[in-house]
Amino acid sequence: MSAGDFKLPLSVLVVVHTPAPTFQVLLIERTPQPGFWQSVTGSLDSPNEALAAAALREVAEETGIQGDGVVLRDWNLANVYDIYPRWRHRYAPGVWCNTERVFSLEVPGVIDVTLSPREHRAARWLPWHEAAGACFSASNADAIRQLPRRIGGPA
Repeated sequence: MSAGDFKLPLSVLVVVHTPAPTFQVLLIERTPQPGFWQSVTGSLDSPNEALAAAALREVAEETGIQGDGVVLRDWNLANVYDIYPRWRHRYAPGVWCNTERVFSLEVPGVIDVTLSPREHRAARWLPWHEAAGACFSASNADAIRQLPRRIGGPA
């Protein structure tokens, strides 16, 4: 593989949710890993791609959500974690950690989504506390638990 074929170890996590106080959160199930529910995630396409642009691109690619009526918020929060061994082959040799920037995207209400079947097999909207408990990723669950405090609403 050439250097351009490897994933960048810089990604976005986007918690898609409805307005306060109900905070319904969208979770999507990964195609190759049944039972792995998560928010929208994805790596930057290039080192020059802006984080907010990557967040909006990933949401559009994975859910079809885009356009008017959505509010993207950069939480100015970054999680650094070890890349799971089974996925390290996607990154350049010697890359062991990924930095994940956290965003939220508020949508007007529970809406239908259009999944990318290559990446996801199912979608569901859950109350924020249930969504946090359903995530396989600890950083994703923690971000969802922070939603009421970051956006405002009942904790």
